[in-house]
Amino acid sequence: MSSPQNQSPENRRFDWPAIFRILTVQVLVLAALMVAFVRYVNWSSDQAWAEFSRSFTAPTPALEEKSKPPSASPMRAVKTRMPCPPKV
Repeated sequence: MSSPQNQSPENRRFDWPAIFRILTVQVLVLAALMVAFVRYVNWSSDQAWAEFSRSFTAPTPALEEKSKPPSASPMRAVKTRMPCPPKV
């Protein structure tokens, strides 16, 4: 095979089917990446919206009772006292 510099303009030819295949593969890869990106953005925004909307809904009483830790003794009010004088 001769070098490209030695070929005359009449003998140089493009491999159009190969160029078309390369272009097709590039377009398909770009389309797949765009679809993946759009699906990821939709999924993440759905997750964020669900978390956002959960923050505004009031918990049901049954769930609220389950989330409280069990206490060993009933709660009593704390009496306020004057602080102790500093020791010298």
